[in-house]
Amino acid sequence: MRGKAGHFTQDWPNSRQSCGKIPSSGRPQATITRLPGANFLNDRKVTLGQETGYPDKYAPELLYPISRTDSRNALGVAEALPFSGMDIWNAWELTWLGEGDLPAVATAEIAVPADTPCIVESKSLKLYLNSFSMSQFPSSLEVAATVASDLSACAGGRVRVKVRLVGDTEARRVSRLAGSCLDSISVNCTDWEVDADLLQANSDELVDEDLHTHLLRSLCPVTSQPDIGSLQVSYRGPKIDRGSLLRYIVSYRQHNDFHEACVERMFVDLMSHCAPEKLSIHARYQRRGGIDINPYRSNSDERPVNLRLWRQ
Repeated sequence: MRGKAGHFTQDWPNSRQSCGKIPSSGRPQATITRLPGANFLNDRKVTLGQETGYPDKYAPELLYPISRTDSRNALGVAEALPFSGMDIWNAWELTWLGEGDLPAVATAEIAVPADTPCIVESKSLKLYLNSFSMSQFPSSLEVAATVASDLSACAGGRVRVKVRLVGDTEARRVSRLAGSCLDSISVNCTDWEVDADLLQANSDELVDEDLHTHLLRSLCPVTSQPDIGSLQVSYRGPKIDRGSLLRYIVSYRQHNDFHEACVERMFVDLMSHCAPEKLSIHARYQRRGGIDINPYRSNSDERPVNLRLWRQ
């Protein structure tokens, strides 16, 4: 919960709009149409779970939006979000052709505000970033501006991007999550689908604490591939029973949903069952396809630090 915000290229506000074209700086850009989350698998353009080629020339039309509305309707929060936050994506395999067509390599930090109407489908982002590999860009700043513009069009809000060159990336150290680790608690885990009724809190004891676990696991809703990561829960309010919290987090182990929807469900469940005054949840998933996804949701004004954990 405590810490400074990560640093990104442009400090844009979290402005919501419909998914569509946001003007870029001169490069061709596809107009991207918002699609309902429940029906996206019926669309021929979706690449997740499909065999695809790997275009190596700049192709923004590859990006594919998925509406956040369906998962939020299921939680009853679509009309008035009880949280703010962002989804931080780290892309580790970014490369393009620089001056004299000499290849350049870098990583990218991507911050998508939680109030955007859409998420970017992860495989489409992988293919899109791969399309830079044989395309020429004069500088990393233009790469960052191009990616930010294209992802903003896809997500329907202002996405911030920072391209980190080799020295900047190498300087990043492996960090630890704050507070106490839950993983050594002795509990019996028998629930393999999400059960919010596992959560317990003592209203007679008020605390301000950070808790974390490395036992987070959920499943992709399309391919059922495992998504594995770490989770930090920071809160102020009635003391949450740590064993019940660990069992609840473990109950996501066979749950099929996107990273962002899992964290939002956790936030809603903890608020309704434990009634904290202040709550922040930050998941740090391991990378897949060269990209790790790290959703953060909070009812405070604090912003997350883009940590790099031991499995990232």
